[in-house]
Amino acid sequence: MASINYYYTKSVLETVSVDPTLFKRELQKASRSLLPYEIQHLSKWLYSFTINKPELKKCIEEVDLSIAN
Repeated sequence: MASINYYYTKSVLETVSVDPTLFKRELQKASRSLLPYEIQHLSKWLYSFTINKPELKKCIEEVDLSIAN
């Protein structure tokens, strides 16, 4: 089960998705604060969330979501 931190992170990412710089910064924070299984769930969510947002897909590629803590 995902934590409150996971749902908060998704909410923040949705909010800042209008600015790729902020989006990337929040992704970096997520990679440090979420548990490994939460990062896996977030990665799946990010794929569907950014399907029509190439400027955000670029941010995801620049942030290594495979490392946590």
